[in-house]
Amino acid sequence: MDKQKILDTCNRLSKNTLMQTLQIEFVDVTEDSLTAKMPVNSSVHQPYGILHGGATAALAETVGSCASAIFIDNETKIIKGIELSINHLKSVKEGFVYGVAKQIHKGKTIHLWEIKVFDDEQQLISICKLTNIVLDKK
Repeated sequence: MDKQKILDTCNRLSKNTLMQTLQIEFVDVTEDSLTAKMPVNSSVHQPYGILHGGATAALAETVGSCASAIFIDNETKIIKGIELSINHLKSVKEGFVYGVAKQIHKGKTIHLWEIKVFDDEQQLISICKLTNIVLDKK
């Protein structure tokens, strides 16, 4: 596994997308996980001055979907998220949050991921489950 090549590819694919708008950056990959970080500032706050749950969900779906894409033939297949559930456990006002995707199931057509979102102090902020479907490119 060429870790740097995977991270470079994931970050390159984020250009001109929601991921770039949210400043999501892929920062680590291992044999069983992918990690991305996102800054927490007023651009991702909800009206109470804390991280918006929708921005957290976007981080979770981003890292889980990209993790699935690592395991498929991207020339002939495409990944689409079909279900995302998320529980928010703690709020964050500033700093960074980190989404860490770990595989629960990797089938031929369905991938299931657990994504844990942590803050700078490694406190658990949210826990998510993402289901992706693997489809043939048309």
